[in-house]
Amino acid sequence: MPEPVAGTAGSKGEAQRRADRISAFRAELASLEREGVLALPEEQRVRVAAYHEVLLRDLAERFDVDVSEGEKQLSWGMRIASFLGALALAASAFFFIRRFWGMLDTPVQVAILAVAPALALLGADFAARRERSGYFAGLIGLVASTCFVLNVALLGEIFNVTPSYGAFLAWGAFGLILAYAYGLRLLLAAGLLSLADWLSSWLITWTGADWTASWERPETFLPAGLLLFATPLLVPHRRRADFAPVYRALGVAVFLFPVLVLANWGEGSFWRAGEGDTIEIAYQILGFAASAAAIWIGIRRGWREVVHTGSVFFVAFLWAKFLDWWWDWMPRYLFFLIVGLTAAAALVALKKARSVMAARPAGGAA
Repeated sequence: MPEPVAGTAGSKGEAQRRADRISAFRAELASLEREGVLALPEEQRVRVAAYHEVLLRDLAERFDVDVSEGEKQLSWGMRIASFLGALALAASAFFFIRRFWGMLDTPVQVAILAVAPALALLGADFAARRERSGYFAGLIGLVASTCFVLNVALLGEIFNVTPSYGAFLAWGAFGLILAYAYGLRLLLAAGLLSLADWLSSWLITWTGADWTASWERPETFLPAGLLLFATPLLVPHRRRADFAPVYRALGVAVFLFPVLVLANWGEGSFWRAGEGDTIEIAYQILGFAASAAAIWIGIRRGWREVVHTGSVFFVAFLWAKFLDWWWDWMPRYLFFLIVGLTAAAALVALKKARSVMAARPAGGAA
């Protein structure tokens, strides 16, 4: 029997999906045997079971995957604990520096700001080498990012440097470097959002406005959303396959959130300023169309994160229209009755769509 080591998986995400498929195969095979549909010869059963045991052991050693339901539940608890611990340590570093900052001389302040991110980086690298799951590396990596943000911000204060949107570029690049080095999706998301803010601030300066006005003109975030969504299509993530869903989900969110804002606040648009109602109607149509398109594309391509994000924004646009149309004059019981009936109608429509998809032959369009 060949050793199932080489080529089994290229990332932890792929390894976990392979382990999940093995568990599903075992469960389905056992069900088929109980129902008398299929019975493998004993020799084949032993060979398949032995192969899967070696493969699962290899995946567990190399990628620290979960091979049982109990391990999965414990892993969720570890992720939550890691995230909360990272937030607590980051907050601790922030408030510690703020608490004693004024008591320190300038050389000491500069030394702390220079050394803290470097030490945290060394800690993250050490944790990543010693612990395969990545929980401690992620925890220390978020602390390193917090220290780097403080580094840029406080050094600017110390030397009286005029604030610039270039800080978002530095923070985003730092987050992406850590994310790709250690496979940290949380830092990937933070880095991408920083880069989106940088691009928005850069675009607003082309209009002659100050870069801090980017949030007053939400349209400057639309190109960032499109770029984020397109990145995994243009740049294949073979070694970090679990990063592509982060790009897609953030791309949809970064695009649709400003559309949602402009659908209810037309004065924030560059387009024909002063005609707020027309602008709001245009963005309402765009919001419904774009969120519906995201749901459709996500279903066709099997991108669950796109379906979920598009669905959230579609509901947000729908709620906003309901509030705009009926909240001021309609009795509250009638308003919520209509909302509930609309939700029931949506469930019926989704159920029919699911039935149509289930009726497709296997191997059809994903």
